[in-house]
Amino acid sequence: MVPVTVDGQIMRLQMRIYVPSAGGPAPTLVFNHGSTGSGLDPQRFTRPIDFPALAQFFVQRGWAVVMPARRGRGGSEGEYDEGFETIRALGYACDPARAIPGADRALRDIEAAMAAILTMPFVDRDRVVIGGQSRGGILSVAYAGLHPEQIKGVINFVGGWSGSRCSTDVNQTLSARGARYPGDMIWLYGDGDPFYSLAHSRRSFSAFEAAGGTGTFHEFEPPPGTDGHRIVTLPPLWTTAVEAYLKRQGLGRQQ
Repeated sequence: MVPVTVDGQIMRLQMRIYVPSAGGPAPTLVFNHGSTGSGLDPQRFTRPIDFPALAQFFVQRGWAVVMPARRGRGGSEGEYDEGFETIRALGYACDPARAIPGADRALRDIEAAMAAILTMPFVDRDRVVIGGQSRGGILSVAYAGLHPEQIKGVINFVGGWSGSRCSTDVNQTLSARGARYPGDMIWLYGDGDPFYSLAHSRRSFSAFEAAGGTGTFHEFEPPPGTDGHRIVTLPPLWTTAVEAYLKRQGLGRQQ
């Protein structure tokens, strides 16, 4: 439980932390979680935040990994309020007038978490990569555009804010925000994603590129029985692509 200041309030955000066995400051991945599916089940708000397969991939390569839980998620204090309908029982809103402020609120949580993370003794502040899954992925893209000076790379797993059931362009709007980041990003998506089809996500990436962003878009075919939204749990699919990306950023295997 890490104290932070967000929206003028001091509260504690839960952060799951993995560190490598070697001592001293390490390159660090700050990895952001997604939504709760439809937003209809409050019991899912407090489920633990953890991506163990991803953490193992990075720790084995000499990295630290920090997974902050935003307000009201996991064990974090505060209310979870990221773009719900006016009647919260109806779940997440498609209307940009509600969805975008929800994303902005989440970005303020990440900003507060990052301020604390950058002071942690095991973090090499010159080698920080931000990433995330689903909503966490698109938030990481947008955050890098807001704070490019903090970020050495961006790893976006199946990023998006509003599911493709929504007819609005919220995902494209948030994607375009990341274009202010001057470096390259890597976007990783899977076929058969029930929230973001590959065609939908390609349009988000095109909006990012049209706004001036640079990066690579990768598509993966998950094994039978696994939908494309869960590729973060399957390192064999993306190991080669992510290792190549880290090497291009000067962040290859550390040990």
